Amino acid sequence: MPRVFDGAGATTFAASLRVLRPHGTLVFYGPLIGDVPTIAMNDIPRSTRLTYAVTEDHVRTPEELAARAAELFALVERGELVVRIGGRYPLAEAARAHADIESRTTTGKLLLLP
Repeated sequence: MPRVFDGAGATTFAASLRVLRPHGTLVFYGPLIGDVPTIAMNDIPRSTRLTYAVTEDHVRTPEELAARAAELFALVERGELVVRIGGRYPLAEAARAHADIESRTTTGKLLLLP
């Protein structure tokens, strides 16, 4: 099933909707760059789903968070989940890391190192 994951918000939301195929799902996980504009139901492509995942709806207690985090780290340790590190920046270069993210020239996770 085709999915689009959008964590940016205002600058990418309309384009994310446009690229959805029939029966696709737009998984919106946060307005990181700006609020999402209000949309009418008719603006959502037909036969698609739109979901807004909020952590608090899925992980309700500190104990559940700890258990899920332990499961996640176990997957990484066993090599079943590979975390791609796209760059490492000294903490003093945090502004450059942010600029690189905003320029969309990075892939994977960026690490800020003390």
